[in-house]
Amino acid sequence: MKQKLAVILALFVALVASSKAQDHAPLKLVATIPLPGLHDGDFDHFAPDVDGHRLFLTGEENEKVLVLDTSTNNLIHTMEDVKAPHAILFRKDLKKLFIVEGDASAVKVYDSESYQPVGEIKVSIDADSIAYDAATHHLYVVSGGREAHTPYSLISVIDADNSKKLRDIKINTNHVEAIVLEKSGPRMFCNLTGLSAVGVMDRNKSTLDATWPLPAGDKLNVAMAFDEANHRLFVVTRNPGKLIALNSDSGKVIASLPAVGMVDDMSYDAQHKRLYLAGDGSLDVFEQKDADHYALLAKVPGAFRAKTGILVPELHRYYLAVPHHENKDAEVRVYEVQP
Repeated sequence: MKQKLAVILALFVALVASSKAQDHAPLKLVATIPLPGLHDGDFDHFAPDVDGHRLFLTGEENEKVLVLDTSTNNLIHTMEDVKAPHAILFRKDLKKLFIVEGDASAVKVYDSESYQPVGEIKVSIDADSIAYDAATHHLYVVSGGREAHTPYSLISVIDADNSKKLRDIKINTNHVEAIVLEKSGPRMFCNLTGLSAVGVMDRNKSTLDATWPLPAGDKLNVAMAFDEANHRLFVVTRNPGKLIALNSDSGKVIASLPAVGMVDDMSYDAQHKRLYLAGDGSLDVFEQKDADHYALLAKVPGAFRAKTGILVPELHRYYLAVPHHENKDAEVRVYEVQP
């Protein structure tokens, strides 16, 4: 009898502990948005329209852009025949969407109300990542390199007010991934993936001022995020899966931790001092204890190639795109950020 009571008590304690752990998890799943009718294939990036209660998602290999209602958590529109959409920018003031269409070698411009095309800016082949400077209204677009069969890549500078390309910046590597902009100065950080390094550019002069090699053996740096207040630049590598924190003034490696593989998107949560890494099989949440110390806070169960995610701080929500796989339809998982 005593043994049975001990077992029951142990189970009760375990259940309570599990419940408490879930209550204190950094993310709480609050909704799932079904995306029926899609075939296997990756998503690439999200873009929010906070005031309009919309979230845009590029279905790269399905050649669609999906429009979600963040109030009702429903799919409300699908833009068809978008040629390999990658990154996307929403300009509320212009009521326009700027969609990087890799297979069209262009940034296509759409009316954000009617979803009809209204313009196009040609760039090089395999256009992909972007960064937007809200102060100058310049859009930076990565293109060229591997698919263009050139030993260099390009970062095109686009005047988003007038839908006009201003210039191309040549980068001497055939693989460039994420780029992030400094708000307090003219620097632009970019993942020089082909060199396993980070590039530091002066976007006013269009010059590469520094190249910071990653630690030996750390390769395929794709995702990037920036904590400008603490002078910390975050890079995630895929081979092996690692989160690397750099001093954004010197390039010195401050921390390096194992992370989920195949990360495509990373978000820095300044309010809660966290990093969210969307990868293959899990969503890793890291805690920033201080500028020099980081720890894995939680591994949220993900899905096959669910590597596209975004934090929308204004909504206290994190969104994770899950592709169609085998007999499971695609979906977007909606998480509430927990304090």
